[in-house]
Amino acid sequence: MSSTSSTNVTKLRGRPSKKTVSCTWCNEGKLPLKYVLPTTNGKKEFCSETCLSEFRKAYVKGACLNCDNVIRGNSNPSKDYCSVYCMNKHQKRAEITSRVVPVIPQPIANSTVESSPGTFQYETFMPFDWDEYLRETKSVAAPNDCFKQAVNLPQNEFKIGMKLEALDPRNVTSTCIATVVYIQGLRLRLRLDGSDNKNDFWRLVDSSEIHPIGHCEKSGGMLQPPLGFRMNASSWPMFLLKTLNGAEMAPAKIFQREPPGPRTNLFEIGQKLEAVDKKNPQLICCATVGNIKQDQIYVTFDGWRGAFDYWCRYDSRDIFPVGWCAKTGHPLQPPGQKNATGNNRFKARTMTIISTSDVQSPEADTSAPPPPPITVYMHKACLGGPLIDTIQLPSSVEDTTPTAVAKKLVTALLAASSKAETILARLGALRGDEIAISHGGSTYTIKLSTLQKASDLEHVFADISTSLGCCQQLFSLEANRSECSACETKPPPTKRKAAAEQEAATSTTPTDTSLADSAVTTHKTPPPEWGIEEVIQFIESADPCLGVHADLFRKHEIDGKALLLLNSDMMMKYMGLKLGPALKILNLVQRVKGRRHNVH
Repeated sequence: MSSTSSTNVTKLRGRPSKKTVSCTWCNEGKLPLKYVLPTTNGKKEFCSETCLSEFRKAYVKGACLNCDNVIRGNSNPSKDYCSVYCMNKHQKRAEITSRVVPVIPQPIANSTVESSPGTFQYETFMPFDWDEYLRETKSVAAPNDCFKQAVNLPQNEFKIGMKLEALDPRNVTSTCIATVVYIQGLRLRLRLDGSDNKNDFWRLVDSSEIHPIGHCEKSGGMLQPPLGFRMNASSWPMFLLKTLNGAEMAPAKIFQREPPGPRTNLFEIGQKLEAVDKKNPQLICCATVGNIKQDQIYVTFDGWRGAFDYWCRYDSRDIFPVGWCAKTGHPLQPPGQKNATGNNRFKARTMTIISTSDVQSPEADTSAPPPPPITVYMHKACLGGPLIDTIQLPSSVEDTTPTAVAKKLVTALLAASSKAETILARLGALRGDEIAISHGGSTYTIKLSTLQKASDLEHVFADISTSLGCCQQLFSLEANRSECSACETKPPPTKRKAAAEQEAATSTTPTDTSLADSAVTTHKTPPPEWGIEEVIQFIESADPCLGVHADLFRKHEIDGKALLLLNSDMMMKYMGLKLGPALKILNLVQRVKGRRHNVH
């Protein structure tokens, strides 16, 4: 292959050049130039998608055989050259190496180019030779039954612009509307409606995480705005109506059933496979099983440094058997230069359009594979308490660091609760390190115990369980565990509490008086003996909307005695409450006082 093609492939993962250049089409010197079109005789750089598109339109009509520049005007010596200089230079070179045949790039459809990170379009002129590579490296391919991939490859009948339902990859408890913005082989690049192009993600056509429009409603769910919805949350229903009105819906018949996966981890260290590059998910690369630990495998990319390697489950949909790309028409990135020898004959000849802002830079080699991801399991049979609906919890969450997995745990709890603000307020009042959590388009700060290693999560589990009133064993680092003894031995509700709950259930129009009385009845001890947490529980049970002020009661140490002394001026002047919440709490205090005197 030509040295130019080799350079294009090796620079694919490199950091873009910082040298001052001008746009090939408009000649404006802008840094950085976002779009690059590698050609036979080098690369063309552009400042915008418009310039790239205009260049390609003119390129189809005529390009110089020597420099690949667009041929403009009628004064050229030949229709194949932009100038006399290029004609003479090209003909002279042709005389020296008459066997050289230039590879002329083919035009690429406008619909495949978008102004978003990771815009890639490939034309493969020679497929990667896996058989030769396996012989040269004295390695074997992982058998097909190791993978959760279809034996009989499905058809991809999706079209760009079609809309469907997809799980939000950053919050898998939410189902959102997504649009197909790019298609490559059996993979779809999806963009959540209401999100931006920086959060695009890829799914296979037979993924269980995509469905036709209407599937969520039929399953009893409700479509949600994506995490980071760019508008006010209250505008979501109208936005949803507008985005679906007149849109092309992906028909149900083109969705494929997800294939079954192997029951156990069948991989062996050293086996070859094809794997998605998680840092550049539009790429599938030659890879090796570098390590194995229980249900995890460590994917290492051949010829590239360790910055791209990662752990994943053995049944991940991001790993494929050798030859999958060739069968499905998806480009395969061959091994990098780190371990290449000779003339690097294993390189495939590819031409790429790439948005340079999305390219990652390899880092230094790692001496050993990093530890596998930390997994927190949800034992959904345990009691979730007053704030968490355990049915809506995922089976597990995982990430590579204790802090990251703790954030995912809290995010899952928020998604499984109708009182997310109460959870955030309670976790914000804890003692520990501050952690930023995104919810509903806003960022909140919570506090959790210091997390340096996986075992530190046990302290976080205890803090969360105590603060939210859920079972202490709802979260665990163990996958398989017997029935929860804490839930089994939980004493039944007292007669007084049961009577109060029955009274509340049969009342069709509860009043503030009945709610307050029920809340006082539920708390067995007299109000003056309540601790701070009992006061907070009383206020939340009487009016859930007041739960957001729980941290103020903790901050000011409002126990039962202090509660009975509160007045509106104190709450507004010293606690910072607005008039409305202050009046509501004052009304509850008066009810408590009246109930207390009636009891005595």
